[in-house]
Amino acid sequence: MQPFSYAKPTSQEVAIASVDQDKTATFIAGGTDLLGLMKDGVQAANKLVDINSLPLANIEFQANKIRIGAVCKLSDVAFHPKIQECYPVISQALLQSASPQLRNMATVGGNLLQRVRCGYFRDPVFSCNKRTPGIGCSAVSGYNRMHAIFGASESCIAVHPSDLAVALTALNAVICTQGLQTERRISIHDFYLLPGETPEKETLLQPGELITAIEIPDLAYKSYYLKVRDRAAYEFALVSVAVALDVEQDTIKSARIAFGGVAPKPWRGWEAEEFLKGKPVNEATFTAAATIAVKDAKPQTHNEFKIELVKRALVRVLSVVGAREERDKKQMN
Repeated sequence: MQPFSYAKPTSQEVAIASVDQDKTATFIAGGTDLLGLMKDGVQAANKLVDINSLPLANIEFQANKIRIGAVCKLSDVAFHPKIQECYPVISQALLQSASPQLRNMATVGGNLLQRVRCGYFRDPVFSCNKRTPGIGCSAVSGYNRMHAIFGASESCIAVHPSDLAVALTALNAVICTQGLQTERRISIHDFYLLPGETPEKETLLQPGELITAIEIPDLAYKSYYLKVRDRAAYEFALVSVAVALDVEQDTIKSARIAFGGVAPKPWRGWEAEEFLKGKPVNEATFTAAATIAVKDAKPQTHNEFKIELVKRALVRVLSVVGAREERDKKQMN
């Protein structure tokens, strides 16, 4: 591992200034992804700025939203009673992420910024445009079973690894950031970038800009997260689906759908959502929506199976959420 210096400022302003003024510095919280990348020689940093002492670990329920601090541990968020009650999709996504030990260390902000799990990116022996722009992408002609069927480019076909980001995308979350002189509130739909010809640029974050919190609007929707993977634990998604649904009298008023494991960013099912509005809650509706969701898929050499997997996973999640939504409303009446 390349040598580095370490600092642990007690003020947000000092932490941000430290990274803004030194382009070789980076923030660290849990370090569950960053340290592995540094050890493997994939990512370098001459200075690590520890942000664990900053006041960014609160979970606040406000009048019309929930605000989750960026340094909150994944396990604390997953087991928070109010989150489990009001936003089960978040808890479900987190509890299917990593392992209990990692969830006790990893933070919300770090999870959203974790790097892709493409084996070609994480092994410096192979060519990767994320590591060295313009060098080529070994995954395009290599074994690409885990890779993207949406949103990829000739420069990169890796998929985003975060389960939490998929759940937050279905909830229309906002990412709050602070730079040296500016504060921003960025829709999660805009926060992540598609690779295009610049796969090394993964988010809208600027150098020295720190994620401070995640804000989620108050929703009366029922939600659910399904993760399909090769083994039942400690594995990244082949396909995942997060759905938030509002149903009234067996009719879908509104739907939000996000997919993981299939694109370089959490992939929103906009057309399927639009189709579902005003439709009855039944298997025929869900199957038609699933067909719409995959119509623009462009599989790689080894992952065409993901198309059918997306369809079946979406039908299952819609069936689960639709049944729960209508049942709960009948019980209330």
